[in-house]
Amino acid sequence: MKNLWQIVLSFIICEFSFSGVAAQEPLPTEDQLALQDMEMYAFIHYSLNTYTDQEWGYGNEDLQLFNPKKLDCRQWVRTCKNAGMKGIIFTAKHHCGFCMWPSAYTDYSVKNTPWKNGKGDVVRELADACKEYGLKFAVYLSPWDRNHAEYGRQAYVDYFRNQLRELLTNYGEVFEVWFDGANGGNGWYGGADETRTIDRMTYYQWGETYKMIRELQPHCVIWNDGADRRGDLRWVGTEAGVIGETNWSMLRSTGDVPYEMLHYGVEDGDVWCPGETNTSIRPGWFYHDSENGHVKSLSKLMETYYKSVGRNSTLLLNFPIDKDGLIHAEDSIRGATFYQMVRQIFDHPLKGERYDDSATNDANGETDQAFPLSTFISFPQPTAFNRLMVSEDIRKGQRVKKFKVEALVDGQWTELHDVISEEPWRSMTTIGRKRILCFPTTKTTQIRLTILEAKAAPIITAMNAYLAPDIDADKPENGEKLSSDYNIFFPGSGSPVQSMFIGLGKEMTVSQFRFLPAQDTKEGMPLDYVLSISADNGRTWTQLAKGEFSNIVNNPIWQTVNCTPAKGSLLKLDCARITSGTRIFYSDLEVK
Repeated sequence: MKNLWQIVLSFIICEFSFSGVAAQEPLPTEDQLALQDMEMYAFIHYSLNTYTDQEWGYGNEDLQLFNPKKLDCRQWVRTCKNAGMKGIIFTAKHHCGFCMWPSAYTDYSVKNTPWKNGKGDVVRELADACKEYGLKFAVYLSPWDRNHAEYGRQAYVDYFRNQLRELLTNYGEVFEVWFDGANGGNGWYGGADETRTIDRMTYYQWGETYKMIRELQPHCVIWNDGADRRGDLRWVGTEAGVIGETNWSMLRSTGDVPYEMLHYGVEDGDVWCPGETNTSIRPGWFYHDSENGHVKSLSKLMETYYKSVGRNSTLLLNFPIDKDGLIHAEDSIRGATFYQMVRQIFDHPLKGERYDDSATNDANGETDQAFPLSTFISFPQPTAFNRLMVSEDIRKGQRVKKFKVEALVDGQWTELHDVISEEPWRSMTTIGRKRILCFPTTKTTQIRLTILEAKAAPIITAMNAYLAPDIDADKPENGEKLSSDYNIFFPGSGSPVQSMFIGLGKEMTVSQFRFLPAQDTKEGMPLDYVLSISADNGRTWTQLAKGEFSNIVNNPIWQTVNCTPAKGSLLKLDCARITSGTRIFYSDLEVK
């Protein structure tokens, strides 16, 4: 055990030696650093979808639907602030094309709704409320527009940029601009009511759009999925609220970006492009009455925090607006409880002394990269802990490739494994700006972090231990039946229509069908559906419902299909389009 003077001297040597450490490129910009320092910020989804009970609108929704009775952007901001959010990104325009501000370039906006007799501006009210409460403000503008007649042609690109200019010049400073990657499909398109396709890598001519953004908002970061050039942030390949345990904040500047690169980053990437983990506090992005009982639990929100912020990412957490124009009380309470738990744990590090192994330094102040290198936390008496937070100095680049954590228990070093790890048997890999590790509660006198491999001299700027309280695990959703309760079978492949048959075991009246897509693959995802029922073992069928599963690939949550009640003993789910393969993949289903 080192004495106090040795510990102090070790800190002095460590700080002195790292002061001259050369940077390991690529490096973050000041604006990227500021964004990562925010850690958590909110998404707010609100549009005509709120009133049509849809996730993706078609662009033909009636403007008269938008007339909220209690819309209060100050309530939104207070709720987000109480949930620990440092800013808000607002869906100024979603895929349906409806504009939440009185755009001069379209009639399909709040200026032609009953709300405030067409004199309202939701973007203005939210931007002002954010300024009042000290939160940063940002905008989401969907590149896909299912309402605009010129979508797919150059005239729409000009329209899109004109709208973006309105948002970036009339509402003060914007910390981020968010462009969804969904593009091309069936829609209203000014009355054409047809399917249109575009090349999302070239159609929007992102280079010119980026140039305009840099000129109008020089400190704004750009999030873009499916662009012909890199933005400042990247999608993490899923909307489930989790990024890879290995998470490099780099990508390659050119070429396609497959799921593996989005989810884990690229160790030898040549541009700094950190992950932003986006997910919703509810199953869907927009408000649905049916989801009031399915708001994420405290334990699920904490798991999301550990698997996003705790894995070198930021967390973008969505709070949908309900039909009255407010964030629902259930969401508000859950968000505030979540942040209280984060503060209860991480505002109170356990008191211990940190020191580092002495390292050999060359004439330029660089640490000799002979590994392993260890950092310790020492406690004066056996102390219980179950969380460890570690940080690198990412201003000098991201360096650590592999490490392990041990605790000294009864005089023996015991290696600890992350209890929320997908691969707990492996050594831990990246650290980055912040890595939070969850361990079984362990009583120890010393914790040892050992860097086993790094790209360059590691710079560990912080290491703290914490003791988190136990939280009850999530309980199954009420009323859900396992798919094993039904007889599921598929016809032979080769048909352009993929079908799934569900034998109910008895005749029953069906008014709702719920489908949980596969959680471990994107193969066999149904993109649309025709649901039918038979009372005579498949000789005749009655159609119950027809539609699309919007955003199911990126957000594979429970899909709910409500229908006019009908009796039968056999259901059939027909899908004209699936992502890949020859059959529908699923995790679970429920019939009511």
